[in-house]
This record gives sequence, structure tokens and C-alpha cells, in this order.
Amino acid sequence: MEKSQVMVYFSFTADSFPLETVSKRMGIEPTKTHKKGDLFRKISETKTHSRSYSSWELCTGYQESVDAGEQIDQVIRQLKDKEKVINGLRSEFGLACRFTIVIVMNDGNTPALYLDVPVIDFASRIQADFDIDLYANPYEEEFNE
Repeated sequence: MEKSQVMVYFSFTADSFPLETVSKRMGIEPTKTHKKGDLFRKISETKTHSRSYSSWELCTGYQESVDAGEQIDQVIRQLKDKEKVINGLRSEFGLACRFTIVIVMNDGNTPALYLDVPVIDFASRIQADFDIDLYANPYEEEFNE
């Protein structure tokens, strides 16, 4: 049985902005970046697409988890002392901030997902929104008749 997994990432997005400047001011190496116009290929396709926006991401990667709060905390710990920097970058370059939570549930094992007040408060102070993606891999239900 494959265990359920959680991935959380924080991203700055905008039409175009200097990714290297963001990394330098944040003092953090991003997990992934891309610029508007960069070409990419979707996993199941042979056709290439171009990015419609630029992005700077800080990500946990997929981790086995029973509580998404653990991965949320991993990301926020790296950002919590950088609130002024984040807001300065957001203002200077017109950046949108987002926390994305991706949960892959296997065999009906659903990790807990709870956004506590400190997480919501921090997200509010940097004007970040949340995107929550849930993927439920098929599993057989037991019926008691």
C-alpha cells in the first residue's frame, strides 16, 4: 500500500520580474523558477507549451504525511522572518503570493489539513492566498451490509 503524500510550496508570480533579484533579497535559493515564455512539455503530451507567467517557488517536494500542517510549517519557517522583504518585493514588482498545498491520497488515507491562526495571520500579512489541490487515487470501499 502506497502512503499518502503532501507537497506545499510558496510562490511569487507575475507577468515578468527579475528572479535573481528576488532570490538575492530573500536570501533563499528557490526550489524552482521559470520565466514567461519558457517552453515546457506536459507529462502526457508530446506538444510543447510556453509559460504564461514568471514564477519563483519554494517547495517541500512530495513527502509521506498524515498531517499537511507539517509541510506548511516547513515552508513558513523559512519565510516568517522575511515578511518585510516579501512585502517590499510584492510592492516593487507587482507580485502575487500563494501557498499551494497538494495532497495525494492513496487507498483512502486522507492527511489532516488544518490552517491555524498563525498560518492564516502570516498569509494575510503578506497578502498570500491558498490553492489546495486534492488527488484521490482509487481505492475500494468496504460495505457493511
